[in-house]
Amino acid sequence: MGQSIGTLFGGNLNSLGGGTSITADEVTKNLSLNGLTAIVTGASSGLGKECARVLAKRGAYVILAARRVSVLEEVKALITAETPNAKVEIMPLDLCDMKSVHQFAEEYKRKNLPLNLLMNNGGIFAKHFTPTADGIEVMWMTHVVGHYALTMCLMDKLKETAAQSGVESRIVFTGSEAHRVAYEGGINFDALTDPSKYTAYQAYGQSKIGDILLAKMIGEQLKAEGVNVVANAAHPGAVKTSLGKNFFEKGTTVSKPFIKSPEQGAANLIYVAVAPELEGVSGKFFSDMKEVNPNKYASSPELGQKVMKWCEDFVAKKMNA
Repeated sequence: MGQSIGTLFGGNLNSLGGGTSITADEVTKNLSLNGLTAIVTGASSGLGKECARVLAKRGAYVILAARRVSVLEEVKALITAETPNAKVEIMPLDLCDMKSVHQFAEEYKRKNLPLNLLMNNGGIFAKHFTPTADGIEVMWMTHVVGHYALTMCLMDKLKETAAQSGVESRIVFTGSEAHRVAYEGGINFDALTDPSKYTAYQAYGQSKIGDILLAKMIGEQLKAEGVNVVANAAHPGAVKTSLGKNFFEKGTTVSKPFIKSPEQGAANLIYVAVAPELEGVSGKFFSDMKEVNPNKYASSPELGQKVMKWCEDFVAKKMNA
């Protein structure tokens, strides 16, 4: 018998973030982003594509980052067709390959561009245990480790831009209310390399706990440092993207009112990225343009420290290889 959406989310359909139909275009309708530079990972489709489109439409210089350059070329063409004066650039990035992440960051620094906004959005859903070349489960590598590495590699640029411009730099991790569906204890580090311990929904959920914890730990550290950079996590809702279709396919039922379009799903991500009223807010988790409390695991400083240490050790080993 199929698993219902209510079962997956503990009966709380509101946790899907379907409470608003506002779009990213509407969120930014009175904003000018001229002079800002943004990197959007996972910009080849879905939420990343829509975030990039709206940022460029409002005047930001946007770096489209993803593995498939040919698809990014198509996205760039769509953006410039709608906004002929859009400032859009393509840079290849494989979040599962630490050398690719390092090369991306170094190439970006060589461009001497500022960096006001880093949208850590790239995502995937794997129904079966799928190891990367390093033997690590692919969702954890993509959502957590790759974005941790990218953020750390570009942190000095974010701080430098904020100091020189006087404008707050922001880091946004795409979190999810699916973090409430995870392994016992929140994160099962053994399941990152052991296929026998793998369950798709729980593996996805723990990767989103990882994202929310990265936003919390990095965001709080930045605030403690007193720099003009913040980090937060944002839940897009249940969205009709290729990832969403895969997540909610056979055996799972979702009522149409709870499914958002990419335009609607991107709204909360863009809100957390650019809303003036969120200036100074850091280390928090947002859904439907409101701050919400994640579960106890995604709120745990102790588990957050473990995630940071795991990522730090892994990245250091690979970067120095």
